[in-house]
Amino acid sequence: MKKIIILLFTVLVLFTSNVKALEPTSNFYVNDYANILSEETENYIQTNSVKLAEATTAQIVVVTVPTLNGELLEEYSTKLFRDFGIGDKEKNNGLLILIALEERQSRIEVGYGLEGRLPDGKTGRIQDEYMIPYYKNNNFDEGILNGYKALFKEVAEEYNYDSSDINPVGVPSDEEDTLLNILAYLLIIKFIYTVIVLGLDLDEFSSKRNHFLALETITGILTYGSYQYAGESAFMLLLIGTIFNILAVLIYIPGFGSGGGYSSGGYHGGEFSSGGGYHGGGGSSGGGGSSRSF
Repeated sequence: MKKIIILLFTVLVLFTSNVKALEPTSNFYVNDYANILSEETENYIQTNSVKLAEATTAQIVVVTVPTLNGELLEEYSTKLFRDFGIGDKEKNNGLLILIALEERQSRIEVGYGLEGRLPDGKTGRIQDEYMIPYYKNNNFDEGILNGYKALFKEVAEEYNYDSSDINPVGVPSDEEDTLLNILAYLLIIKFIYTVIVLGLDLDEFSSKRNHFLALETITGILTYGSYQYAGESAFMLLLIGTIFNILAVLIYIPGFGSGGGYSSGGYHGGEFSSGGGYHGGGGSSGGGGSSRSF
């Protein structure tokens, strides 16, 4: 019985030591446990994160660790996010940038309140474009700083916070260039198809209308997909094509119909106080975000 108790105690100690959460540094917004960030980068992140939090309550935190100690990246990131309490407790508007050096893995963890602005596809693209190219060359300092700037601008725009002086440097991937080329060809085909349909002498108006409804439905799906996986440039490309088709329909097919209006709500921010020292606001994450290996 004594041996069983000792064995259970040993397992418990090993388990708790493995999952024990890291403690945030006194700066809170920069936690460089892997010692890969320059002092200049740390100061930049700390200064801008404090200003953003005071103005919007949103918190962007950077954490680097030497190793995950055998834990899965997503589980480690989610637990760390909750233990730190990143973001406002009510708005859940926190953002965690995590890099595990030994495993060569990177993750952006997003709080509930920012998932609309930063869906998984967008955080993945930000890593691919602004961070991973630097990580592959072991330039972690510049990669984290560049990714931080890209994420900062997204959060700042969500709250109408001025970020005009923060400009990340993009490194478009080959995959994104290929997708943009494919979308450009699709737009050309769509244009030709539009001209052909407009020129057809269809007996019934409904036949021509159905052609356009089917085409714009497909275009809508492509537009959403391009925004998720190829960025805003692809989104704007397809959006322009869609607008062109709608105008063509309204001009050349009298009585086709007209669309309604669109309105959106605005953001009304609250107040934020740090109360002597930097700490989390009690925010939580539901596992939203993206992971990458490099």
